Amino acid sequence: NELSDYILSLLSSSYTLFQQDTLVSQSTYFTLLQNSKEPLYLPECIQNDLIGIANAINKNIGINKFLFEGEPGTGKTESVKQLARILNRKLYSVNFDSIIDSKLGQTAKNISSVFKEINSFSRPSEVIVLFDEIDALALDRLNSDDLREMGRATSTLLKSMDSLNSNLVLVATTNLFKAFDKALSRRFDAIINFNRYSKEDLMEIADAIIDEQSSKFDGIGKNSRLLHKIISLCNPLPMPGDLKNLLKTSIAFSDPLNPMDYLKRLYKAISRDAPENELKFLNEKGFTCREMEILVGISKSEISRMLKDGE
Repeated sequence: NELSDYILSLLSSSYTLFQQDTLVSQSTYFTLLQNSKEPLYLPECIQNDLIGIANAINKNIGINKFLFEGEPGTGKTESVKQLARILNRKLYSVNFDSIIDSKLGQTAKNISSVFKEINSFSRPSEVIVLFDEIDALALDRLNSDDLREMGRATSTLLKSMDSLNSNLVLVATTNLFKAFDKALSRRFDAIINFNRYSKEDLMEIADAIIDEQSSKFDGIGKNSRLLHKIISLCNPLPMPGDLKNLLKTSIAFSDPLNPMDYLKRLYKAISRDAPENELKFLNEKGFTCREMEILVGISKSEISRMLKDGE
């Protein structure tokens, strides 16, 4: 009888825990995100930081709050998805639209409610909570006309982060780290800078994206040297998110009978404000006559003649 009572209590607890997580996942404050299966291209320094985060989480020593800061398109949000996949955790994103409220004191109350629900997860060791672009909340406070309201929200957020369940992982992202309140920054155990892409990193990423897309589309020609020259025309160089969109669109729109047409389309997308003497400009940038032929659609013999004549 004692054994049967014990088994029933375990079953009852399991059922209750399942119901709690279901309720939290259906909350207006959260959206359950699917873990990314897309390849993520990162420089080695950022990869090492993410491996370090995974190691710290697995050690379960209370290091569980992380801030990913950097420009748009640097892979912050996608890295959180990959982290959730690697750690086999569910990823819940916080909906800021349901938190920020114009009513006096309501934003602070909503922040308390969010963290109350976060701490009610029955299996905190299986969850990552994402505050994507947390500056949406921070900027709302900073621009508030009511300083008391701003103070309430700030104080509530800081206290709530201090009381976060240590078994649960919280990751926030921001594009505006320089405007961050120092007290908020100190609440994170580690801050990862995603702006650390060298020119070489971006060129390697471009090559990897072309390799990936080549497996999806037939007849894609590879010319890494020309690809790198085209990308180098950008100032500043595009971050991985923008770079991937540029390459995917150029390939998708390209002529399937012309293996190099995507390079021409990429060049046109990048150099919309090309100088009047386009051939002279490309020549000065180190493009060969053969490469210019691909990009502008004029035969290399004609290009050579035009350059000699100064046309």
